[in-house]
Amino acid sequence: MAKHGKKYLAALAKIDENRWYTPEEAVTLVKETHYVSFDSTVEVHMRLGVDPRHADQQVRDVVVLPHGLGKSVRVMVFAQGEGAQLAREAGADFVADDDESIAKIQAGWTDFDVAIATPDLMGKVGRLGRVLGPRGLMPNPKAGTVVPAEDLPRVIQESKAGRVEFRVDKTANLHIPIGKASFAEKQLYENLAALMEAIKKARPATVKGTFIKRVTLTSTMGPGIKLDPLQAQNMTVQE
Repeated sequence: MAKHGKKYLAALAKIDENRWYTPEEAVTLVKETHYVSFDSTVEVHMRLGVDPRHADQQVRDVVVLPHGLGKSVRVMVFAQGEGAQLAREAGADFVADDDESIAKIQAGWTDFDVAIATPDLMGKVGRLGRVLGPRGLMPNPKAGTVVPAEDLPRVIQESKAGRVEFRVDKTANLHIPIGKASFAEKQLYENLAALMEAIKKARPATVKGTFIKRVTLTSTMGPGIKLDPLQAQNMTVQE
């Protein structure tokens, strides 16, 4: 078992490991138990009642967090002609509209956080699967990152504002960032509420029984805080 330092143990002492916290309590605690010197990321880890081996029980969607993630997001757009022009005007950081820029990515360059493509370029983008796929950067229609040229400005703006993709892994878990430890409690709460709403909407029709089994809130290197799953599912954005 790994040994933890004094700061971690002091943070852990603030949490009752046998208790399920309300969302409000969990957000307060995640800020109180943040102990590292940098502005750590606050994450949600969730166990779902799905069997990811079945195609009809996949959980994959996107959510636009009302307060973003507290970091600048570098957006790459694969488009040509009018689409490339629209992407540049909408603030895309990079536009790959020729063979030279696509070859650069094929050689391993991936200094961007989100990749968006128009359908007409997916033939070329498909060849980049070995580079983009393992990094979670492959444009995908289900994730809303393959869109017609006229939708590029909206998707670029959403990506920069805090658009987060979530996807269940092989062990039926989700791991999703919802902001920074420096965020106000209200901002973290509202981001968490928006995420919970999106996950509920993404529930596959074939899932029977409990959909959201466990919810844990944590900051980078901080201890996990267990949320009451039922209260987490019923969160609403506070006025």
